[in-house]
Amino acid sequence: MSRAIRTRPLFTVITVTYNAGSTIERTLDSVAEQVLPDVEHIIVDGCSSDATMQHIQRYVEHSADTNSPHRISLIREPDDGLYDAMNKGLLAAKGEYVVFLNAGDRLHQPTTLQLVAEHLAQFNPSRHPAVLYGQTDCVDNDGRFLRHRRLEAPEQLTAGSFLWGMLVCHQSFYARTDIVRSIPYDRRWHFSADYDWCIRIMRVAGRRGLALSYTGLILTDYLAEGLTTRNHRRSLIERFRIMAHHYGLLRAVGAHIWFCVRAVIKR
Repeated sequence: MSRAIRTRPLFTVITVTYNAGSTIERTLDSVAEQVLPDVEHIIVDGCSSDATMQHIQRYVEHSADTNSPHRISLIREPDDGLYDAMNKGLLAAKGEYVVFLNAGDRLHQPTTLQLVAEHLAQFNPSRHPAVLYGQTDCVDNDGRFLRHRRLEAPEQLTAGSFLWGMLVCHQSFYARTDIVRSIPYDRRWHFSADYDWCIRIMRVAGRRGLALSYTGLILTDYLAEGLTTRNHRRSLIERFRIMAHHYGLLRAVGAHIWFCVRAVIKR
């Protein structure tokens, strides 16, 4: 793939921050070290009061000083929570695909976006997949590897796959921007709107006959102590309600019975 800068970036990485001074630097570094030049990085900060902005400002200045080919933009204003901030990022995105990388998360290696671009190159440009996805590793608060994500991304994915849980981590789910512009995060959900968002995108892909393409790559090092983890019980309740909405109450109950059986078997 040519390294010439395109009129439109191939990927938009969106990072939403609020008082993330202890973790944001490694996220910024992981985007800065990407060898692929066709990258837009949008940072949406909800008026942090800690050192977050100092790290972001250094990142922006270093990018300018080194003539980085990456395009960096900052939205800094009050928001109405995480998913409101994410919607702002979606509206601003100019790349062909968008992916969210939260503070503390990292792209798995410097060649991650290059490898995803090479995977995409096998498709006819007029029929690019609705979603590119891959695997996820979990890391601790210091960025050290903990384990592979318990739910592995399947090689074959459909909108129905998420009946069995969020099989693809949100940060390893690259969605076509022209599709997601009309699918904002539903702010009725406070902890699991990403689960609902992915299902709705995959359903649109199914109706349009567009692929959900497995890259076969570990795409993300995911910080295992995020908003959903800190509010685990409330998140599970929301996910059940979302599951019942998309798949029906009886199927949602049946899936949760299997979750309980699976947990006992694995002990």
